[in-house]
Amino acid sequence: MPLQPPQPSSGQNSLWRNGDFLKLWSAQTVSVTGSLLGALQLTAILALAATPFQLSLLAAAGVLPALLCGFVVGAWVDRLRRCPVLIAADLLRAALLGSIPGAWFVSALRIEQLYLIAFLHGLLTIFFNVAYRSYLPSLVRREQLVAANSRLSASASVAEVGAFSLGGWIAQFSSAIVVAAVDAVTFLVSALLLTAIRTSETAPASSAAQASLRREIIAGLRLVVANPLLRAIGASKAVGMGLGGGVIGTLIVLYGIETLGFAPGVLGTIFAIGGVASILGALSTSRLTHRFGLGKTLAAGFLLYGLSSFLIPLARGPLLLAGALLAVQQLADFALAVYEINEVSLRQGITTQRMLGRVHASLEVVELGARLAGSLLAGVLAEAVGLRGALAVGAALMAGGGLWLMLSPVRHAR
Repeated sequence: MPLQPPQPSSGQNSLWRNGDFLKLWSAQTVSVTGSLLGALQLTAILALAATPFQLSLLAAAGVLPALLCGFVVGAWVDRLRRCPVLIAADLLRAALLGSIPGAWFVSALRIEQLYLIAFLHGLLTIFFNVAYRSYLPSLVRREQLVAANSRLSASASVAEVGAFSLGGWIAQFSSAIVVAAVDAVTFLVSALLLTAIRTSETAPASSAAQASLRREIIAGLRLVVANPLLRAIGASKAVGMGLGGGVIGTLIVLYGIETLGFAPGVLGTIFAIGGVASILGALSTSRLTHRFGLGKTLAAGFLLYGLSSFLIPLARGPLLLAGALLAVQQLADFALAVYEINEVSLRQGITTQRMLGRVHASLEVVELGARLAGSLLAGVLAEAVGLRGALAVGAALMAGGGLWLMLSPVRHAR
């Protein structure tokens, strides 16, 4: 028998009286804060003087687990209680990030250690992301999903405002090693918050033979491929957020520091503007969706964000001008927040609880597998055409993913 969520009074305000949702919300916010501090990238650039190719390998190591293990993670999450998975993922990520200051203290820190941490951290993050998105419908009612995801997105955006800026300023005035230590503490705090959740989860069905696990993985893939909405979302994620996002995400910090000449703290503050825009987007999503429809709002959000990515390689000239162009691009995070909230809510709304883990994991594999290719492509492009040219290719791929979604059946979803 599936777990019955708590029955708060109707209306979005009832979420404020749902204590367990508030704990999950707080834990996810703290966890996102840690993930956005940029500890691995800052440590590689500032402490180990990593090259563009080494940064490409570091980014690839972070998304490789999705390609190797993502489908299995989804099937296992559907077989396990979700809250213990979340707690374990946080504790292990804290230990991984905590190993960086330890290795630095004994003068043993090497880029190879960062590759290993990135890989294991990426694996644990897949478990956390799939589990928390599958856990949310157990804590709130189905008609509250958009409101709940809006709150989760808004707080993640608040974390983005603080985390990007905080990580950059800590690195500038102290060191990237201290950023890693702060990152480890955030995951410990998240784990403590999750242990306070009191809603009991019913035991999943007992694990079957390995062949049954394979059948469950295949069933999840078939659902994504057979459903035209999920299929279109997966394709757009692969092209835009995957390939395009992999290229941009791998190179943008190095581009901002070495090509444009920004100090880490200043660059982090510019990125924090995106967090403010995301907050406004999250707060506006319900009204925009009600007015224009879920599908149109979702597709337009992706396309607008993709087109804004061209402002990144166009940034040049005096620091004030380059910073202004990057700041304008960050404002497009408003559209990204609208897209992400509606996309996750659509997934949760059209998928049964029993299949949610596998659907989330399948789409995660698609996006992060493509991001792996984008991360490796970033290093090749940077060596061949320079950082600016590589970022232009990434922007074109991002915009292409948005256009794909706009022309798909998702545009008409209600």
